[in-house]
Amino acid sequence: MNYRCIHQRMRGVFRHLIALTGMFLLMMVAGNGYGQEITLDFKYHDVGQVRQLITNKGNLWHAGLPDVEETINCIYPVGSYEEHLGEGGIWVGAITPQFDTLVTVSSSWNPHFMGGDQAFEFWPFSSEPWDTIWVADRGEVLDIPYWPGYTGFSDQDFITRYNDYNPVSLTFGTHNPLYVDVIQVSHTWASPEPLNEIIVYDYYVIPTQFKLRRTFITMWVDPNIGQYSSDWQTFLTDDYSLYYPDLRMGVGVDAEGGEDGESLSPIGFKILPPEGYNPNLLQWSFIWGSNPNPPGITPFSDGDKYRELMAASTIMDNQQTASGSHFVLSFGPFDLGVSDTLHFQVVQILGEGLEGVLRTARQVETLAERDFRFPSPPPTPPLTVETDNHTVTLSWEPDGIAENPEMYEDPNRADNVSQPFEGYRVYKKYKETYEDGTYSWKWKLLAEYDIAANGYGKEIGLEYTYKDEGLLNNVEYYYSVTAFSKEDTVLGWPSTESSLSANEREVVPGPEPPATVNNVAVVPNPYRGDIDYSSYVPAWESPPGSRNFWMEQDRKIQFINLPQRCEIRIYTVAGDLVQTIRHDDPDRGYENWNLTSSVGQAISSGIYMYTVEDLTNGEIQPGKFVIIK
Repeated sequence: MNYRCIHQRMRGVFRHLIALTGMFLLMMVAGNGYGQEITLDFKYHDVGQVRQLITNKGNLWHAGLPDVEETINCIYPVGSYEEHLGEGGIWVGAITPQFDTLVTVSSSWNPHFMGGDQAFEFWPFSSEPWDTIWVADRGEVLDIPYWPGYTGFSDQDFITRYNDYNPVSLTFGTHNPLYVDVIQVSHTWASPEPLNEIIVYDYYVIPTQFKLRRTFITMWVDPNIGQYSSDWQTFLTDDYSLYYPDLRMGVGVDAEGGEDGESLSPIGFKILPPEGYNPNLLQWSFIWGSNPNPPGITPFSDGDKYRELMAASTIMDNQQTASGSHFVLSFGPFDLGVSDTLHFQVVQILGEGLEGVLRTARQVETLAERDFRFPSPPPTPPLTVETDNHTVTLSWEPDGIAENPEMYEDPNRADNVSQPFEGYRVYKKYKETYEDGTYSWKWKLLAEYDIAANGYGKEIGLEYTYKDEGLLNNVEYYYSVTAFSKEDTVLGWPSTESSLSANEREVVPGPEPPATVNNVAVVPNPYRGDIDYSSYVPAWESPPGSRNFWMEQDRKIQFINLPQRCEIRIYTVAGDLVQTIRHDDPDRGYENWNLTSSVGQAISSGIYMYTVEDLTNGEIQPGKFVIIK
C-alpha cells in the first residue's frame, strides 16, 4: 500500500508519574501550548472476548489520556475484570543518511522522563475532526482522507494514524524524529475461537523525508496480569516473560497464586513479518527485564536502544523468577526509501491458559495464510424492548432493514451455501460472585430458534419475540439477541454468531408512573448495613462498569411509585434537611439515593423522614425509613 493512496513500589510511582505528566501534556496540547492543537482519541475493541484499549498515538494503554474512565487496558474474557497489559506499543529504529541512529517510541520506561522529558514520541497528525480513530464494520466503506474507499475487513476495524515529527513531538528537545508516518489498523471478530481471542494489528510505516537504512521494528510489551482490584499494584510483581522462537511470539504469564488471584490467560504478541521476507533470514531479538526499579530495560539514548535492544540479535533465556517483567520483541533490518511502505502484522493472543495461547498461536499461521478471511457471523438483529410490570418483552424481526441477518451472504465460505443464516439466540446477563467478593458478568442462554425442516440444527422454527416474566421492578437487567449461521462443513468451520455486545440492552421493568403521590415507598426499609446487597441476583447495589468490587458510594435505597414530576426531601428526626432529589421522568417511577447528604457525607444510622411533593398538583405524601449500618 502506498501512503499517498491511503514492581514493585517504584514501578507504581513511575507509572503514576507517567499518568499525571500525560494529563499535563494533554492539557497543554488542548490549550495549544505547542502551537498546534491535535485531536486525541481512544476506543475499546469489544466485539470478541478481548476488550482492548486503542489510542490514536500508538499506545495500547491509556497513556495518561484524561478522559479514559476504565483503567483496565486489556480484559479477557470480557466481563472478567482480568487485566493483562500494563503498557505496550511499537518502536521504529533506523540509521539516517547522516549516519545518525534514531529511535522513535510510542511507549517506554524512559529514564530521562523522570528528569522532565517524556516517553511518548508518536502523536496524532492534526486537530482535524476526522483525524481520530475511524471505526468500520465488516464490509462498511469509509472515505478516510488518507485512505479513501477503506472497506471494513473484520467485525470491528479501528483505523488511525500518527507520526513522530508533528509540533507536539518536536517540542521535546531530546527527541530527534525519523520523519515516519504510521497507519495502524486493528481487527477483531465476534466469530468463535480462536478469532474472538485475538486482535490483529496491521502496521504501515512510511518514511517521508529521507531513506532509512537498517530499519528495525520493536514491539514493547509490559504484561500486567491478574484480577483487577482497588490496589492495582498487587498484580505488578508476579509476572514473567517467555519466548517461543518457532512462533516468533513473546508471552507474559502470571504466576500461580498471589494477591491478584488465579488468571485464566497469559498474553502473547506474535509477529507476522512483511510479505516477501524470509523470517529465518531476519534478525530477531527477545529481551526481557524484571522491574524492581524503573527504568527497567529501556536505555537512555536512541543509540543504546537501537544497539542493545533492537539490532542486538539477542534471544534471552526465558525468565525463571516471577518478579514482574516487560519485554521487547524486535525484527529487521529493512532498507526503506521515501514513501516506501513497510507493512507487517502483530497478533495479540489470549486464551485459556498457556496451552490455549500456544494453540491459538499455531492456528494463527493457518489464519494468516487465508489473510484472516473465514466465514463470518450474520449481521446483528434489530432488537427493541418493551417493559411492563415485572415483565420485559424483546422483539427482533428484521423486516425492512438494510442488513437483514436472514438474507446475508458470505463469500468466505467454502460450502457454497448462498444464505448461511440459521437462527437466533436470546441471552440474559447475570453476575457471578467469587469468594473474595469480586464478580464478573456472564451471559445465560434463554432461548434458541432456528429454521425448521431444513436439515440443520434443532429445527425448532423461527420466533421474533421473547417475554421474560417474574422480574423485579425498578432493577436493571441486561439482554442481547444474536443471529447465528450454519457451520461450514467443507472448511470445517463451526457456526458463527453475531456479537453479544452489539445490541446489548439495559432494561428496567416496572409500571408507568402513577398519576400522583399516594403510594410512595422506600425499599429496602429498613436498610441494613450488615447485608451484602451487591450479591443479590439481580444485583441491587452494583458498582459502575469500571470496577468489580463494592464501595461505600454504591449504597442504595429506592423511592418507588413516584409520579412523573415530583420533589423528594429527606430529613433527620430533628428536622434537618439532608438531601433534596428532583424527579422528572414520564417513563420511570423511581429514584435511587446513595445515602449521601447534599454536602457529600455518608449518613449515619437512624430514622429518617421524607416528603414527596407532586409538582403538578402540589399534593404531598410524608413517610419515614430506617438506616442500620
